[in-house]
Amino acid sequence: MATSKQFLTYLLEQLSDLEEITHRAMMGEYIIYYRGKIAAYVCDDRFLVKPTEAAKTLMPRAPFEPPYKGAKDMILVEDVDNKEFLTQLFLSMYDELPFPKPTKKKK
Repeated sequence: MATSKQFLTYLLEQLSDLEEITHRAMMGEYIIYYRGKIAAYVCDDRFLVKPTEAAKTLMPRAPFEPPYKGAKDMILVEDVDNKEFLTQLFLSMYDELPFPKPTKKKK
């Protein structure tokens, strides 16, 4: 089941206090970038963030789930209605997030 545009729009609004939030479509799902780093996935109308130490500390009881079959587990954010919490979560995670690997150019 693909993520609905309404859910993506809602999440982007919840993250609107942050600068440089972007997203990219990926086979009916979405990757959320914060200041150029992959921070979260939106898959099957679920919001999953990278399992950084900061995220684990802020959500110690949150379940881990893979965004799609065969992927590494991420942390499921169940309280997507709390805009202040989501802003704090992304701010606290940022330093631990790796920059994306550069893509190789085709010859």
